[in-house]
Amino acid sequence: MGEPKNKFRKTMLLILTFFGTLLSMYLAMSIYFMNRFYFGTTINCINVSGKNIEDVNKQMKSELSSYVLLLRDENGIEEQITASDIGLKYINNSHEKIKSLKTNQNPFQWIYGIFNKKDFKLSDIISYDEKLLKKSIDSLSCFNPDTIINPKNASFQFTDNGYKIIKEVDGNKVSKNILYNHIVDAIIKGENTVDLKTINCYEKPRYTSNSKEILAIKDMLDKYVSTKITYTFGQSTEILDGTIINTWINVDNNLKVTFDEIKVKNYIDTLAKTYDTLGSTRSFITSSGKSVSVSGGDYGWSINKSKEVQDIIAAVKNAKSITKKPVYNQTALSHGINDIGNTYVEINLSRQYLWFYKNGFLIVEGSVVTGNVSSSHSTPSGTYKLKYKQKDTVLRGVDYAAPVSYWMPFNGGIGIHDANWRSTFGGNIYLTNGSHGCINAPYYVAKAIFNNIEAGTPIICYY
Repeated sequence: MGEPKNKFRKTMLLILTFFGTLLSMYLAMSIYFMNRFYFGTTINCINVSGKNIEDVNKQMKSELSSYVLLLRDENGIEEQITASDIGLKYINNSHEKIKSLKTNQNPFQWIYGIFNKKDFKLSDIISYDEKLLKKSIDSLSCFNPDTIINPKNASFQFTDNGYKIIKEVDGNKVSKNILYNHIVDAIIKGENTVDLKTINCYEKPRYTSNSKEILAIKDMLDKYVSTKITYTFGQSTEILDGTIINTWINVDNNLKVTFDEIKVKNYIDTLAKTYDTLGSTRSFITSSGKSVSVSGGDYGWSINKSKEVQDIIAAVKNAKSITKKPVYNQTALSHGINDIGNTYVEINLSRQYLWFYKNGFLIVEGSVVTGNVSSSHSTPSGTYKLKYKQKDTVLRGVDYAAPVSYWMPFNGGIGIHDANWRSTFGGNIYLTNGSHGCINAPYYVAKAIFNNIEAGTPIICYY
């Protein structure tokens, strides 16, 4: 019976000794950590395990003076920013902040600290020169303008088979603001590496070749260049299709599609240069069979350029394939070299003679009296169009009032009319006793013209 009791006592003694030893060690370590940081404690990535506040202050100051931040770009090229580059310093009055961290570590919980390592981040225990930091960042190779490749959105190229998408350019341009903020954050936290690729500081194209927006724009552009407009100018035609239209279309970086209206107008200008005849010099075959050049006047074709520009753009946007005439400011009787047609009034100002043809047939002819040369009222040459016709009116000027039966104006206040105050016409009367610019015609001539002419009919005056 005595032997089992002795074994029990020895066992209990060993257990008490073991736990007593553990308690003694625990208490000894608790006393140790009363003025020291737990094992595994770091402040801004600096290991301060088992160090007291004074040692930590010295260590922080020493570590910061030799601080180096490594920057690595996407190609693996490395550069450094050192403490001396940016005037990095440990703030001497940070003692209380370090002490506060230590105070928050209960020395009797040191075992917990071993298994729960803690990295404290203190942003206000260091200082640096912001200007020097910005200068260091500006001098990095990634900001060398000679090596920067800007990112570029996917774009479009016109081909014989419509548009194809040109792949985007990633480039190597770094966002300075993003990089700056990450560098500042790394310095404050005591981190030693910034990987430019990992922090996504490279600027990227907004739209890639696979973006749904790019694909939608391609469809739109293909629709636009499928347009075909056939312009008719009498027997002549002009074809407008995608080979020309594509040169008008612009797509900006925000994928906004616009039409270059200047280029559209240039196209219309080309048509107008070819087919407009207003104010042009015409080769006119006179009643005598002689060819004369007649310039000036207000007769002829004139495309309404601004309206036609808008009509073209609207047709392209609707992908229409149409045959059309241009919108005109003014029209003539026919197209081609002879836009005068075969209904017109011909006035030879030198011979003082007039002919009126309708549908190729001579309706009437006769001598006339035109503007008085001696008083500088000569009738101007040119090809004009009849503005309107009016019966039984009074023509008034500064020094005259002349009633007429037939009035047919074609050039401002100049027109054809009967002149019952004259007994003779033709010859050289116009040199000294001519009109104020009008065409004075015998009554029968004026009447025949009036009864057969319509507004818009060309009137050719030449010397």
